[in-house]
Amino acid sequence: MRARPTFTGKGMTKFHPTAIVDKDSDIHESVEIGPFSIVEKGVSIGEGCRIESNVRIYSGTRMGCNNRVCHGAMLGCEPQDLTFSVDKSRPLTIGDSNHFKEGVNISRGVKTETGTLIGCGNYFMGNFHAGHDSVIGNNNILGHASVLAGHVTIGNNAFISGLAAIHQFTYIGDRVMIAGLAKIVKDIPPYTIGDGNPARISGINSVGLRRAGFTPEVRMEIKLAYKRIYHSRENIQQALAGLEKEDQIPEVTEIIKFFRRSERGVTTHR
Repeated sequence: MRARPTFTGKGMTKFHPTAIVDKDSDIHESVEIGPFSIVEKGVSIGEGCRIESNVRIYSGTRMGCNNRVCHGAMLGCEPQDLTFSVDKSRPLTIGDSNHFKEGVNISRGVKTETGTLIGCGNYFMGNFHAGHDSVIGNNNILGHASVLAGHVTIGNNAFISGLAAIHQFTYIGDRVMIAGLAKIVKDIPPYTIGDGNPARISGINSVGLRRAGFTPEVRMEIKLAYKRIYHSRENIQQALAGLEKEDQIPEVTEIIKFFRRSERGVTTHR
């Protein structure tokens, strides 16, 4: 590694003198890198990114445009997995316009071809951790000190509150709200609230749906679908089959698909 490398044809760099950036990394000329940060070999950082102080971006990490990485964050580090080997690992891939607050720690992949994937527009609060091979969609908010084990999938527009812990291989659906300190051990279906230890579904995420512009009619259809799944005399499979025979709005269709493709099992209602 060397400090403040000069990239041929890319103009003047914006690196602090104490930053260490490997000469074999690919950094856009607009990127800012703060004091004592380290960017390892093979890292790619797109236009408009801001890397603040004491950040470490590990080998092979690929980052899109307009991301902000705050003090002490560690992106693409070795997973906390006893089977890890460098030759079999896969890098962390990050989209655009994400915000990583202080102390965020996200592991690279180790057991999948795609590695760890992060979409666009996510907000990661301080001391958040995502384990290896996790997949995080778009426009999610991940609360302070919340943790994802390996192979967790988060959909889009979810809110994971502080200190929540999510078990490996768990799937969190779109527009889900996870309460603070919740222990998630099974999949959480779209548009719902997960709360408790272990978590149960406490209702639909009405406030989140209303703020997102879901009409009263759509919110009612979602509520009725869950009422049939969780509170009718039918078991879940019978309820799903009944819903499938009827014309449904796209949101209810997505609920049905979520239950059908769940491998770990879906969290039950209180």
